[in-house]
Amino acid sequence: MSKLRFRISMSLDGFVAGPSQSVDNPLGIGGMRLHEWVFPLSAWRAMHGLQGGEVNESTRVVEESLVDIGASVMGRNMFGGHPGPWDAKKPWNGWWGVNPPFHHPVFVLTHHARDPLELEGGTTFTFVTEGIEAALEHARRAARGKDVSLAGGASAAQQYLTAGLVDEMEINLVPTLLGSGERLFDSVGDDLHGLELVRTVAAPKVTHFKFARR
Repeated sequence: MSKLRFRISMSLDGFVAGPSQSVDNPLGIGGMRLHEWVFPLSAWRAMHGLQGGEVNESTRVVEESLVDIGASVMGRNMFGGHPGPWDAKKPWNGWWGVNPPFHHPVFVLTHHARDPLELEGGTTFTFVTEGIEAALEHARRAARGKDVSLAGGASAAQQYLTAGLVDEMEINLVPTLLGSGERLFDSVGDDLHGLELVRTVAAPKVTHFKFARR
């Protein structure tokens, strides 16, 4: 069976987004600092159609995270937009424009039904109202034997972690403090739900911790 692989950047004090998240500031105040390590990398730039960039210890980590992914699952907040039912007159179509960087099927957890959204580059967003296990089942079928990426955000990750459904987890720990915001490990208990540390990579502006199921 394909693996469910989760990766996310986190501050030293455990936050994956800063306070006051909004459509205009989806990562919250200070949240962009969590991702400054990846923006200069050639591997990240190539994924977004850009040339050039740096190569360092993070390069292999990023490249490995992209290999053999056939579908993604994400929460409603990760997909973004307003809370509540979808606006039929002004539908929210994600943060990524007409050609999102996924290039494969993406399944969005939501309480509000919506027709699939097909965009350029092979990305189709399908909105799943039946819960986390149904979304994962849909994603595995769409991935056709490849792995599934859990794209976040924190609430979706917490649900999959506590259900014991995450097979691999990569925490990109960034040496900054956000003070408040959205914590990754709220409400997940005091264990790693079957995951154990298998690799640590120190890189400029970030340290990567990889966990895998025992």
